[in-house]
Amino acid sequence: MANWLAKWDPFKDLEDIHDAFDRFFGRELARPTRATELRRWVPTIDVIDEKDTVVVKAEIPGVDKKDINISLNEDTLTINGETKKEEEVKEENYYRAERYYGSFSRTIELPTAVEKDKVKATYKDGILTVTLPKTKEAKPKVADVP
Repeated sequence: MANWLAKWDPFKDLEDIHDAFDRFFGRELARPTRATELRRWVPTIDVIDEKDTVVVKAEIPGVDKKDINISLNEDTLTINGETKKEEEVKEENYYRAERYYGSFSRTIELPTAVEKDKVKATYKDGILTVTLPKTKEAKPKVADVP
């Protein structure tokens, strides 16, 4: 799959068009657009295949670490949790509402086999880092040349 296609969000494009029309006609909407309501937020990720480990970094800003769950099943890693509103604001008071609140889930197919019992995770400054050690069989073999 083309890299640009994996990042394409048609609902975001529709929302951008809607916003452009609003600016053109000199009006702003206080309520979220239909595109915003339909769009589901998923964390953006980096998957790095290092010599002895696979490292997954996910952007999950504003989420309490107790609200993040990580599960590993065969060759897939799943990160899920929930973003919560800090305070209750009446809908008519919003000038613009773009942040997503609610549950999220992201499943990643791992590039190689990992040791499930040695997985480590850290969460700092909105970045979740999951370090997954490769199995012995998955680590690169180095042969000496006689």
